[in-house]
Amino acid sequence: MSNKQGIQEVSTSTVVEDATVGIVVSRWNSMITEAMLEGAISTLVANGVKKNSITIVRCPGSYEIPLTAQWLLETNSYEGVIALGVVIRGGTPHFDYVCDAVNQGVLELNLRFSTPVAFGVLTTDDVQQALDRVGDKGNKGSEAALALLEMITVRRSLTGLS
Repeated sequence: MSNKQGIQEVSTSTVVEDATVGIVVSRWNSMITEAMLEGAISTLVANGVKKNSITIVRCPGSYEIPLTAQWLLETNSYEGVIALGVVIRGGTPHFDYVCDAVNQGVLELNLRFSTPVAFGVLTTDDVQQALDRVGDKGNKGSEAALALLEMITVRRSLTGLS
């Protein structure tokens, strides 16, 4: 923690050299989720996470992400988890049900385990919107990895681990 004008401020960083990270990635819409996964891994490694400290678990679709992430968290082996998936709107209410379920599930994991689970699940109206979020305009998998690393440093600072 740093001290600015008598006020303590928790320091944050995205450089976390000894973190253990789990990544849950859905196979549904794999041409997009695999690009997100590549972005997440390259960002983690660029910020000091060793490749052998990263575990990837694939699940069928975004709906299964919360349970798969919970299984990772139950091992107590990870300082954080990244959830990667893509839900594309179709002609039925299924989109809304899946989006609500995965959003609520990831939120509950964050609170229940007090371990950061970064939300990297795209919810788009069409395939092109999803592709735009893993292409030249940026990679949402990379952004989720940066968010996770920052949350790991916040937790470490608050619990005296850094």
